[in-house]
Amino acid sequence: MKTICLYFEIHQIVHLKRYRFFDIGADHYYYDDENERSIADIVDRSYMPALNTIGEMIKEHGDYFKVAFSLSGVGMEQLELHAPKVLDKLQELNQTGCVEFLAEPYSHGLSSLKDEQVFRDEVKLQAEKIKEYFGQDVADMGFKGLLTEGAQHVLGWKSPHYLYHCALNPNLKLLLRDYTLSDDIALRFSNSDWEEYPLFADNYIDKIAKLPEEEQL
Repeated sequence: MKTICLYFEIHQIVHLKRYRFFDIGADHYYYDDENERSIADIVDRSYMPALNTIGEMIKEHGDYFKVAFSLSGVGMEQLELHAPKVLDKLQELNQTGCVEFLAEPYSHGLSSLKDEQVFRDEVKLQAEKIKEYFGQDVADMGFKGLLTEGAQHVLGWKSPHYLYHCALNPNLKLLLRDYTLSDDIALRFSNSDWEEYPLFADNYIDKIAKLPEEEQL
């Protein structure tokens, strides 16, 4: 029986307004009011319907259905300001015991590529934010597992559907994101020009079921 790992990302960028030369020293408000409008829209169209559906599935299936969330610190700050009901709903789901919160850089940025210490500091800051809201420890830097991209140029002929171990640290387990299956939902789901449109749960699961028997993850 195959195991499907569901992981959801919540991140909101901070929009800055057009700031002209003559505003320097005269206007100290740098943010675009589009922040509140864009968040309100995505909360009503995406976040709340999705979280409510996940809550219903947890009630129906209990411990057989679990999901993971990765919330950027910046995203949580935006929700605090403009949509606290999303955080309230996440706290409600957290109480079910069927939700796990992952660690990531606070800014949802790429600091790991440039400065290891900045990366460590950002992850610790985000972990503290998760602890504040959900009482869950995302651990220190002694992680047992890492979720990363199943990039084709790295994997080569290998499949992302196995649990791997890091060559530099054999104790670190690696879960690889299947970018094709993930992007079917994230990017192509509503694309009417896509050859597999429309995507329904049945044909999506059929696609997973047809993968080689030994690919269980």
